[in-house]
Amino acid sequence: MDYKTRIEASIQEHLDAYMDIVKTLYDNPETGFEEYETQKVLVKYLKDAGFDVKPSVVVDTDFVAEYKSGKEGPTIAYMCEYDALPEVGHGCGHNLIAGIGIAAGEALKSVIDEIGGIVRVVGTPGEENFGGKVKMSEAGVFDDVDAALMVHPSTENGVGSRSLAILPIKYEFFGKNAHGCRPQEGHSALDAAISTYTQISMLRQFVTPGSYIHGIIRDGGLAANVIPAYASMEYYFRATTMAYCKEIAARAEDCVKGSCTASQTTYKTSMYECPYEDTKINYTLADMLTEKYKELGVEQINPVDEVPCGSTDVGSVSYVCPTIQGTIKIADCSVAGHSKEMAAATISEDGKAGLVTAATAIALIGLDLITEPEKLEKVKKEFKEGTC
Repeated sequence: MDYKTRIEASIQEHLDAYMDIVKTLYDNPETGFEEYETQKVLVKYLKDAGFDVKPSVVVDTDFVAEYKSGKEGPTIAYMCEYDALPEVGHGCGHNLIAGIGIAAGEALKSVIDEIGGIVRVVGTPGEENFGGKVKMSEAGVFDDVDAALMVHPSTENGVGSRSLAILPIKYEFFGKNAHGCRPQEGHSALDAAISTYTQISMLRQFVTPGSYIHGIIRDGGLAANVIPAYASMEYYFRATTMAYCKEIAARAEDCVKGSCTASQTTYKTSMYECPYEDTKINYTLADMLTEKYKELGVEQINPVDEVPCGSTDVGSVSYVCPTIQGTIKIADCSVAGHSKEMAAATISEDGKAGLVTAATAIALIGLDLITEPEKLEKVKKEFKEGTC
């Protein structure tokens, strides 16, 4: 039996177990950095599968599972996401991503003793808001990885897309309380926030196309007859690069300063969530995923989407090692992302088929990167130089 056949057989052999994991996570969704029970489920499975597993390496709910062949060779990493969303549970399909990552890792493990190298399954919590991959990247988890691979559930089949860098900033305003009938004795933090909101809204038309500014007033007072001494706002600044995000944020802070001068208030800024880098595309890996999808009978494969929309912490990994995040169709295009319907699709027959296809594809990419050094060399050359 050749390596490809053995990889496919491994996934089919353990398919019921993978779908049990997907269903368990679906039934017990946990939000970012609260995935304690989820972590236990995934860690137990990987230990039982023969991986050396270290939980809580960087953040409480992460893990790094590794199997070393004992022979020289590349380190191939498969990333698992598993945080859920409030209200809609696994409406982004991260439970299925966990199943795909584990299936691919175990499949490559089934042949790696013969071909050499290391397979690593990395549990990356808190993708939605808290940047598990950012923290793990900064801590060096991906420094020795030759390629990091994952596939995200979707309504389309694709081989990756650009993403927007995102800079989350909180503005807090400090004034002075007074009775609503004696406003001259106070300084309104709410006025500072409202003025800032208006000015930042005007700023939107003066940023480059593809950049986005969206924010809310989080706090604005507790009683209508009291001049608010405290107000706060939370903003996302998104752009094609983090450098431009910071440039927009600097211009927004000028709005804050002006509003505070006018209202005789003060302010401070902080980052209330984790900033994400844009995603660095590796076209060689994208071509490899296209090839594997075609071999597996996947139709209507979208090329790399060059128009970024949304943000992901995968971007941080993509600046440390060659990275790909493909997509696999598990639902009709009428199904919205971040919805209960998308969550339900993860445990459907289409979700099951998507797991098999996605896990097989990225396991076979791992196989090629180990057994065909020229492919890995091309991947790494592109990563280093930005060219194929």
